[in-house]
Amino acid sequence: MSDYIVRYGSMRLLGAMSARSDSIFSRGAKVIIRTGRGLEVGEVLCAAPSEPKSGDGAENQNQSASTAGQILREMSGQDANELAHIQANAREEFRTCHRHVQELSLDMQLVDVEHLFGGERIIVYYLAEGRIDFRELVRRLATEFQTRIEMRQIGVRDEAKLLADYGDCGKTVCCNSHLIEMPPVSMKMAKLQKATLDPTKISGRCGRLKCCLRYEYDTYLDLQRELPPINSEIVTQQGRARVLGHEVLAQQLLVQMEDNRRLQIGAGEVVSVIRKANKGKPKD
Repeated sequence: MSDYIVRYGSMRLLGAMSARSDSIFSRGAKVIIRTGRGLEVGEVLCAAPSEPKSGDGAENQNQSASTAGQILREMSGQDANELAHIQANAREEFRTCHRHVQELSLDMQLVDVEHLFGGERIIVYYLAEGRIDFRELVRRLATEFQTRIEMRQIGVRDEAKLLADYGDCGKTVCCNSHLIEMPPVSMKMAKLQKATLDPTKISGRCGRLKCCLRYEYDTYLDLQRELPPINSEIVTQQGRARVLGHEVLAQQLLVQMEDNRRLQIGAGEVVSVIRKANKGKPKD
């Protein structure tokens, strides 16, 4: 049996899918797969490593997928027509679901409705502040669509993953392209990278801090450790000075000399550190 990493579903789940040993699929191939949710359409990304190492991206992908599955076949013309028919009905299914939500006065925001290729179920994605009693809604939808209804409460980041298209960078939003899990992002990361602290400029389509602030954070931390802490007393090639600021990527320091001159020097010009700043009292 051959294994492939396949992306599938509205939430762009990833999973290692098994295929017959005589089946070969190229990157980007559209395939029909069977998962724990039912019959679905997927996209082949790559061959799965046979023995993923600890921390390997493929292992993380497998863990992040809702379930592993099986590749049944490459998508045929008939399959493509069936998928087009499902997608053509998607807007009407959304309107029907929205109408029932309004009639029942449910305190929830409908985000998306996913109709599985095999028709085994329809998944309703929604936002809500608290718990919602949607038993009557499920009963109505099951009667309307004659299939199993699954309600899935999501967060604002997941909403962006479902609906967003492009970010400020001009590229497809990360959560809808390559991200498997949403990384934790904090203002500390933005400050270290000297990004603007204007919320409108460092927030993504979801309204939360941009995930890309996380990408280079570890590199910034490693580079920052090579620099004397801010407020440290140092000896430079030009005399004693106090560290006022860092340019982490450039590996440069803003220092104040004993005669109160302020200079920008390279980290390599530091001869020694006389006294490190007290932790917990850094100045930026």
